[in-house]
Amino acid sequence: MKNGLLISLLLLSSGCSSREATPAQATEVRIPRGAGGVGFLPLLMMEKFQLVEKHVREAGLEKLKVQWIELGGPSVMNDALLSGSVDYIAAGPPAFLILWDKTQSTMPVKGVAAMTSLPMYLNTTAPQMKKLDDVTDKDKIALTAIKVSIPAIVMQMYARQHYGEGQAMRFDKYTVSMTHPDGVVALLGGSGAIDAHFTSPPFHQRERKDPKVHTVMTTNDVMGGPATFTMLSTTSKFREQNPKIYAAVLKALDEANAMIVADRKKAAETLLGSTTESGFSLDEILTVLNDPDIRFTTTPESVMKYAEFMRSIHSIEHVPMSWKDLFFPEIHEKAGS
Repeated sequence: MKNGLLISLLLLSSGCSSREATPAQATEVRIPRGAGGVGFLPLLMMEKFQLVEKHVREAGLEKLKVQWIELGGPSVMNDALLSGSVDYIAAGPPAFLILWDKTQSTMPVKGVAAMTSLPMYLNTTAPQMKKLDDVTDKDKIALTAIKVSIPAIVMQMYARQHYGEGQAMRFDKYTVSMTHPDGVVALLGGSGAIDAHFTSPPFHQRERKDPKVHTVMTTNDVMGGPATFTMLSTTSKFREQNPKIYAAVLKALDEANAMIVADRKKAAETLLGSTTESGFSLDEILTVLNDPDIRFTTTPESVMKYAEFMRSIHSIEHVPMSWKDLFFPEIHEKAGS
């Protein structure tokens, strides 16, 4: 009798411990809006039309709160995800790869899905700069983050292609960090702080309205075709502890991209409404969104090109065998690269 009672107590205690070890599902999900521009339009659509809320309700999570956070810049967002200040981040593949690499043995971070594929453009007011090779010690190129942003990596790729293995960092010394809106103001304002800006739509189109500005090159030129511009990522821990929230966010992203493709005008209005000083008309934004080079897709494109290059210059230590090593399995059926 005593042995039976002891066994029952042990089983009860074990059951309680098991239940206590299971973490409660989050009651809030925190997502930064990103650095702005067309590349982050899917997030703006998700926020405006409450797509995450829609899909979590369908999953039975009535009380989940979705918090959208004003936070931009790849380095800042990486730090926010690791510190637990946010649950997701949206950035370009290079910044993501650095985070993926650093977290392999601790709190693994992986991609949820791509968001957009589009080119970035190196614009300048310097008449002599016909190609990147023409940059001089008097020139400064603005980009969102030194060494880890898409433009930084693409210029390193260009340098290695044209000057050899040991010259990948050749153009780093000419770069300064600025947000896209600040870069537009600095380039067009003629303050002398910069005379070139490696930027994305619609900031590129705004700069090209000025006759003093010309485009030196695009990321597509160097990458050899389309490449993922923005992607969503999170920690393995968050995905494991919150499977319904994770699934709802991915469904919301898919729906946001489908909405953009189906109704460009609604998407353009959403982008214009995200800032009080866009400098664009609705028709101009529609022209940007109708550009065939700008694609809204959750399929990763050319992410492995970034990974292989960054490993070759020792920016990352680990080597993914395929793009699927970088992304959670929910999108593995896609024709990624």
